[in-house]
Amino acid sequence: QVQLAESGGGLVQAGGSLRLSCAASGRTFTNYAMGWFRRAPGKVREFVSTINWSGDIASYADSVKGRFTISRDNAKNTVYLQMNSLKPEDTAVYFCAASPIFTTHSEHFGSWGQGTQVTVSS
Repeated sequence: QVQLAESGGGLVQAGGSLRLSCAASGRTFTNYAMGWFRRAPGKVREFVSTINWSGDIASYADSVKGRFTISRDNAKNTVYLQMNSLKPEDTAVYFCAASPIFTTHSEHFGSWGQGTQVTVSS
């Protein structure tokens, strides 16, 4: 499995921006599609975004479409989530994950990071 480590979370006011990073190690990064998921307090984990191995195909949850952008730098073994126009309802722990296929379904992601907290104040 690939090891994943997220960074970049924090506290931001509504309307602000954050960029999350997820560094991968241990396996060939380009063997994996990469995804971001989140778990808000008292809620189940939900899909946020995913990107294919080459970075030219991405998918987004409707709740973040137009505000969040996923990207990857295969030379750095890193995937990013640029989050703009943040809302209080975006408050959650954000996880990155790796999957051998391009999918939005969490059950196909076999490797997960520890998560990074994002808090958006109103």
